[in-house]
Amino acid sequence: MARQAGVWLLQAVLRRNLGLDEALAAAFNEAPFSALSPRDRAFARMIATTTLRRMGQIDAVLRHYQTRRLPPRAGPAQNILRSAAAQILFLGTAAHAVVSNAVELADMDAGARHYKGMINAVLRKVASGGKALLAEQDAALLNTPEWLWESWRIAYDEVTAHAIASAHLNEPPLDISVRSDAASWAERLEAQLLPTGSLRRATGGRIEDLPGFDEGEWWVQDVAASLPVRLLGDVAGRQVIDLCAAPGGKTLQLAAAGAIVTAIDRSEVRMRRVQENLVRLKLTAACITADATQWQPPAPVSRVLLDAPCSATGTIRRHPDIVWRKTPQQIDGLMALQDRLLAAAAAMLAPGGTLIFCTCSLQPEEGPERIEAFLSKGAPFVRAPIRAEETGGLAELITPLGELRSLPCHLAELGGMDGFYAARLQRT
Repeated sequence: MARQAGVWLLQAVLRRNLGLDEALAAAFNEAPFSALSPRDRAFARMIATTTLRRMGQIDAVLRHYQTRRLPPRAGPAQNILRSAAAQILFLGTAAHAVVSNAVELADMDAGARHYKGMINAVLRKVASGGKALLAEQDAALLNTPEWLWESWRIAYDEVTAHAIASAHLNEPPLDISVRSDAASWAERLEAQLLPTGSLRRATGGRIEDLPGFDEGEWWVQDVAASLPVRLLGDVAGRQVIDLCAAPGGKTLQLAAAGAIVTAIDRSEVRMRRVQENLVRLKLTAACITADATQWQPPAPVSRVLLDAPCSATGTIRRHPDIVWRKTPQQIDGLMALQDRLLAAAAAMLAPGGTLIFCTCSLQPEEGPERIEAFLSKGAPFVRAPIRAEETGGLAELITPLGELRSLPCHLAELGGMDGFYAARLQRT
């Protein structure tokens, strides 16, 4: 059943264009997969994430052995092949069990049933010669769509693009933000204290079972995502508007730092998740479901944080489905939205106020190019350069313009970090 769930997840992502997190929720909240044990759920998730993370390599191996492309009427046959190849090539599962199960899964579908013989023959060849083919591959290049690779090569350089793509091949560690006493919690959680104050531990097990979760002492948040709030300085007792706030990590940071937070997000479902986390952590914030391009506060404030919707290419190592679901055309639409949000956020600030604009994107058109366009139109703002000490001394994260740019290959010796961009602007 776990392998069947893994194929279902791939179908949901690659055929129905669901995000992997959305697909996981849909699969495990309804029959038949809701009856899966935690261990089987974890295995199904591992099959899906590994297949998506390594799909370029997997498809290259399959093309070597497949004599013909499968037509749409073959149903899930291609994703049965992919998931089985992922288990054989990367998960170390016994090949005979994988091949047998793949044939059984094909027999359960009216379209895939006609390709049982081909699935059996191809997977036997993958089992005997697939790993030798892997040894000849450039994994980073194969697992990155050409348009993304070219965009990173131009924005950074070829060596950096390769380092970024290589970082996406590894399962990321678990990063944690704590309310207080990070050193003590690092010991209790068997975690490493990072220079930024975040904690890092290896993945594995249910986070709900870790010490301090039920008591609301910490929350999960990638180290890069924790940096933009730090750029606002001391927020204790100050009013701060957090735009596009869900899923709420930055709202929690601000509230834990003593800010008077107003969190805005247009998704009622996602905002409920923010409120649930606030309750668990015994923190308070005003949560408003509204379109941030239309909503305005009763009076201007001194601090606004805008974590704008984006392509999220900086989070590929956590969400490998992004590689296969995003397109350059989608980014064009997101850029227009980011510009509207920037204009709306600017109108909320009092003179002398600080605006943090950030995105979890590696694409320059969703970061520095948006700020350049904003300032070039005569907006009454200037850059307030970010200093290395504000990022835990990680000077490599600061650009020549004084903006934040983290890459997945930064902190590589400690497990990497998400790609993030942030600029700090001050209203004149």
